[in-house]
Amino acid sequence: MTSSAPTLILTGGQVLTVDADFTIAEAVAVRGQVITAVGTAAEIAALAGPETRVVDLAGRTVLPGINDSHLHGAAYAMTKPPFAIDVSHPAVGSIADIAEAVRKAARGAAPGEWIVGLGWDPGYLAECLAEPGRLPNRWDLDEAAPGNPVCLTDFSSHMVWANSAALRAAGIDRTTQAPAGAVIDAGEAGEPTGILREAAQRLVQSLLPSPTVAQRREAIGSLVRELHARGITSYTEPGLGAAGGDTLFGGLSDHNLTAYVELVAEGALRVRVSVLLLPAAMGGSAADVREGLEGLRPVESADERRLRVIGVKIFGDGVPPNRTAWMSEPYPGGGHGSLCVHGATTALRADELREMIRIAHDAGYQLGVHVTGDLAIDAVVDAFVAANERSPRPDARHYVIHGDFVSPKSLERLAEQGYGINMNPGIKWTISDLMDGIVGERRSAYQWPVRAAVEAGVNVCASSDAPITEPDWRQGVAGMLLRESKASGRQSGPEQCVGLADALRAYTINAARQDFAEDWKGSIEPGKVADLVVLDRDLVQAAAADPHEITSIEVDLTVFDGEVVHERR
Repeated sequence: MTSSAPTLILTGGQVLTVDADFTIAEAVAVRGQVITAVGTAAEIAALAGPETRVVDLAGRTVLPGINDSHLHGAAYAMTKPPFAIDVSHPAVGSIADIAEAVRKAARGAAPGEWIVGLGWDPGYLAECLAEPGRLPNRWDLDEAAPGNPVCLTDFSSHMVWANSAALRAAGIDRTTQAPAGAVIDAGEAGEPTGILREAAQRLVQSLLPSPTVAQRREAIGSLVRELHARGITSYTEPGLGAAGGDTLFGGLSDHNLTAYVELVAEGALRVRVSVLLLPAAMGGSAADVREGLEGLRPVESADERRLRVIGVKIFGDGVPPNRTAWMSEPYPGGGHGSLCVHGATTALRADELREMIRIAHDAGYQLGVHVTGDLAIDAVVDAFVAANERSPRPDARHYVIHGDFVSPKSLERLAEQGYGINMNPGIKWTISDLMDGIVGERRSAYQWPVRAAVEAGVNVCASSDAPITEPDWRQGVAGMLLRESKASGRQSGPEQCVGLADALRAYTINAARQDFAEDWKGSIEPGKVADLVVLDRDLVQAAAADPHEITSIEVDLTVFDGEVVHERR
């Protein structure tokens, strides 16, 4: 092969470049790790050499490699057997099903060995549906595993369901005080029910056994193979570091970061990972952030296009399903939620959050702040602006993580500053019916206002937040086009639907911008890395005919760094 001939050509299809004009081409050429040409089938065919691999697309669609911009990769990898049991829908449909799964795990466990699981959702449990307001409790699990502590994290990762043995191991009883911004649910007699919300989860999760670096490496390897089959070539790990302790699900352990560093040093990390470090756990303080940043060790990456630390993550408030998002209007039944940072009063917590953000901004980091309620988002955006006014950084690219109920005012200010928002259409699809009862139909319909954010000029990214949902960008794209409910199929806020181009940008070029990498990835243009996805059909036609069809599309081929890493036969 001559030195200028492509190593790979994809031709005869629909190449969605996702460039500034959303140009649609017929073919793309790759040489080595780089895209060298994009154009018509005839133009690209003329470049082929005798050893060029030519793939006839036969009308199929090519996309840039998908970038899931908020995916707890190491944590998601550890939620699968042999590390955890699956208690998510549709694997289980009732509390009784979960108890049986725990019973089965206990039969194979040693006395005192922890049983862990992830994914339970009261919106899909028969007993909770039959008795509104019912939540699982520790007694539901006690008979199934009397000699084993059980820790089951819910689908949102903001609530733990523990049995009595786990509560005893953690020293939790009626006298235990919940950490700041956290809740230990109690029954009428004051006894803890086994439901631990927000930072209270740590009381149990901190006791979980820690997988080894070797086990984490193996799990990450399996994860990357799964992501390749889904067409994902980049993702953001939102919260690595030692701040949260060594937990299985939190993704907070230095062991996870070590596993990544070792994999990239060996050339074995065949995906692009951007990392947000976690200087302070949920419920933390400005002092925690300062101490955490001072204690962060440098991350030596052998290839910064495969592993790069780009910022830090801070927790602002909780999540709406747990009524812990800080909202301007009360939840039905009362309460507004609150910020989950240190402080005895609302004003002190707001001041503390502002100082936490200032410290990280002044230290030169990009900030991704977990925040969901409208009051909390306003407070975070105010803090972003105040920090930048005090210490200007023209391209900090801070962003709001989740941003469920972001206000028009905050969208305008985010756009003015060049800041972003990272939304979760897969979670919207999962919980929209549930949210009607938690915040009312009007607010539920508005949740994740994608169109308003796009029209405001905000850099909108879309992500799975796996393991909260599956890392399935197809469902995310369909969700942005349809805004339908998983449970009922009912539309929720159809005025916030967007078109296919905006949805795809949220998973490609916008996510690349969040990563400070839009000049070398995120679109199909000459000079950019050859991260490509071939679908099994014409995506534009499928979306126009029936957006529901998007979720059934298969990934036929995934190319990473110019190398075919997945091929469906």
